[in-house]
Amino acid sequence: MEKRGPWQVRAKAKVFENPFIELHTYDGIRPDGAPGIYGVMSPKTYAILILPLFADGTTMLVGQHRFPLDNYSWEIPEGGSPKSDPPLDGAIRELKEETGLTAQHWREILQAETSNSVTDEQAFGYLAWGLEEGDQELDGTEVIERKRLPFLRALEMVMTGEIRDLPSVAMILKAHYMAGSGQLEADLARAMLDGG
Repeated sequence: MEKRGPWQVRAKAKVFENPFIELHTYDGIRPDGAPGIYGVMSPKTYAILILPLFADGTTMLVGQHRFPLDNYSWEIPEGGSPKSDPPLDGAIRELKEETGLTAQHWREILQAETSNSVTDEQAFGYLAWGLEEGDQELDGTEVIERKRLPFLRALEMVMTGEIRDLPSVAMILKAHYMAGSGQLEADLARAMLDGG
């Protein structure tokens, strides 16, 4: 019998798979000694998050319909990248695909577990600056609107609940903290905090 923390696992079964995710159930003994089943959703990709920062203190958000909650969401550029690729390669690809932007400078600022009670998904978050604009390269599942706005306006959208996507919230708050605590290039931080 396999141990996973306080759980004892008797059997694992794959109950669903598509090109993007697998769903497994674990049959075992709960921490209280009773029989139990645990379900885990496993994406086949890493979650990749990018906060683009322009020299004038603005950023670019993307807006799109999100199928699971049937709502429209403003968020930072994000997507999935094969686990066989370095996460930064996925970030470069996703930024270009969703926004048309390319960046001279990249910095990883976040590694996160997106919802670790139900999924083993891992996220990698990057700041991108030294930006050059170009054309989007959307895939057939995407209809994405772009919006360039001051970084502080994006922060306000987080605080008022206009941005509800948790990876976007985490990245924007982390970047704001880093800008205010001297952890970013001085000119970039000043532009972000001066209102763009």
